[in-house]
Amino acid sequence: MINLENLLNKNIAIYGLGTETERFIAQHGDGLSIVGLLDGFWDSGEMYGHRIISLDEAVKVGVHTIIVVARPGSCKAIAKQIGERCAKEGIKLLDVRGKNLLKKTEVAYDFEGIQAGSEKELMDEIDKADAVSFDLFDTLVVRKVFEYTDVFELVDYKLRQNGIVIDDFAKRRLGLEKELSKSFAPKLVDIYGRLLEDCGDVSLSAEDMAELERKIDQGLIVKRAGMDEAFSHAKVCGKVYITTDCYYSKRQIEELLNDLGINGYQDIIISCEYGKAKNQGLFDVLKDQVRDAFGGKENAKILHVGDDEYTDIESAEKSGIDTFRVLNGRDLFYTLGGLGIEAEMQSIADKVKLGMVFSRLFGDPFCFEKNEKKLSVSSAYELGYDFIGPLMVDFTHWFKEMVHKADIDEILFCARDGYLLQKLYSQIDNSIDSKYFMTSRTAAIRAGMESAADVEYVDSMRFFGDDRKALQVRFGIDKEFDSAEGRTALIIEKSNQQKENYKKYIEKIGAKGKQIAVFDFVAKGTSQLFLQKLFDGHLKGFYFLQLEPEFMQRNNLDIQPFYSDEERDASAIFDDYYVLETIVTSPDPSVDEFDLEGNPVFAIETRSSESIRCAMDIQAGIEAFFKDYIGIAPEEHRTINKRMDEKLLSLIKKVHVNDEEFYKLVVEDPFFGRMTDIREVL
Repeated sequence: MINLENLLNKNIAIYGLGTETERFIAQHGDGLSIVGLLDGFWDSGEMYGHRIISLDEAVKVGVHTIIVVARPGSCKAIAKQIGERCAKEGIKLLDVRGKNLLKKTEVAYDFEGIQAGSEKELMDEIDKADAVSFDLFDTLVVRKVFEYTDVFELVDYKLRQNGIVIDDFAKRRLGLEKELSKSFAPKLVDIYGRLLEDCGDVSLSAEDMAELERKIDQGLIVKRAGMDEAFSHAKVCGKVYITTDCYYSKRQIEELLNDLGINGYQDIIISCEYGKAKNQGLFDVLKDQVRDAFGGKENAKILHVGDDEYTDIESAEKSGIDTFRVLNGRDLFYTLGGLGIEAEMQSIADKVKLGMVFSRLFGDPFCFEKNEKKLSVSSAYELGYDFIGPLMVDFTHWFKEMVHKADIDEILFCARDGYLLQKLYSQIDNSIDSKYFMTSRTAAIRAGMESAADVEYVDSMRFFGDDRKALQVRFGIDKEFDSAEGRTALIIEKSNQQKENYKKYIEKIGAKGKQIAVFDFVAKGTSQLFLQKLFDGHLKGFYFLQLEPEFMQRNNLDIQPFYSDEERDASAIFDDYYVLETIVTSPDPSVDEFDLEGNPVFAIETRSSESIRCAMDIQAGIEAFFKDYIGIAPEEHRTINKRMDEKLLSLIKKVHVNDEEFYKLVVEDPFFGRMTDIREVL
């Protein structure tokens, strides 16, 4: 607890208007010089015998310390909002436990030193209980947003789509919930009824608005799979209840739980059904229900399991109920110093991305005691969902924006890197004709050699092997030659035939646009350079990353990369793209050339079936993330945040992946004769 003796005779302000603040003032207010209360939504009025003031006024009257009376996760959000100003003005910012909120937590990738109850300890406590109560939100279920208040922004966007504009909607929606909750536990329709009283003429009723929010919110809620075992164990050992502060009806919560496969509980005790929250006597309702279930037994032992220190733990203990605290996703995230990601979160799109990641990455509240306490993902699928999905979401949306700006009339998603991107792109845009286009650097070169200068250019790219091997691998020629000129002649002769074969393939698939976008993941532009010779239309390259762009300047190639030179050089993406190239690929072998009928001739597959399976599992995770994201984030607010994407991608090097096949992947580049174990680039 905070040492208040150090604050005697100092001007202080208290941040927070909830009942926790009322309790803090009642217990500790005497002797403290409280000049006012702060809140993120109100800056005037009076509460608990003190004025509500703005941060500007707190600075003006010389506040020495601001005490934040809130749960740990909320404290972090508040520190993000006002911390910079407090540091600038020399104001101390402490939470109610005495923690300095201006001090940055060091980023960590393991859970060494964490203090929390273990899964075994929870099971032992369940074994001792006659009845077990579980909190619902952030304990049994989680939302795929960073904080539950992000839901209000999504509601605001939907209202605006319907022509309903309410100024400061999210702020007012939360403020009214807090205000009503001081005296009773409101239903959602109560909150919107009060909102409409303040807003005046709105075409929707309170019931309509409450239903809109419910549909959006419950579409975000997923089961916290890491609690399955504890919940199942409790059902075997005794009677199970769910006790929750919630503004949804019992019927609505029952439908939600049924959809999530959560069943077998005795009853759901919901605050708005009884008009009282957990800190207002809801746990007494739980006690009454348990007593009745045990035939009037007064001393039935009840255990409540939840994540919130105050509403779940302190409030239950005040009612004489035993407790066990589990960590929610934000607790685990902040334990790791925010993984260096929190500072990059800027928009609702970012909050959706992080919420989606954390719903899985921290879905197990006991992950801190597993896998040698390392931050871990359970599978290759999860690796794709958590760490690569966000980047691929942003790249695909950038790609869409660029091809429309360039008036492209046809898109060629070039093999093999275009295999996944075409599937992602088709989910957000089908207005431009697109094709998965069979090609490779090798195939483009074999069909594009027209002069000694072309051959010289290819030879300038170092091959890790002898000249004969290079001739076989790069040009598909296994013949003897007696001179450099003879070698060049062989290559051009072979290329003339390959050009005709390749054109048959192009004609077969109907690729004949005038402005053609070609996608390549990471490249200099060699493939595009030689493919251009096969098309009448203009090829414009859209790459994730272009290597050595100055190398292609003399060839006047039209290329636009997702990462500019400046961005590439200032980021870690250059260190991580090797991993992406290995993953974002087709399950088929690379195409080497085309036969006389214009059919692709594939190279011998060098990857193991296990490696291909692993890459496809990762891609499945990426696709799932993509689908979830576009189902949640409003299209007009899908902002791109490369910095955050990079931070998430870089975690691949920090986490433990519970799929050994991932660590057996090989970064292949047969054109250069290189094979690199993925561990060497992690």
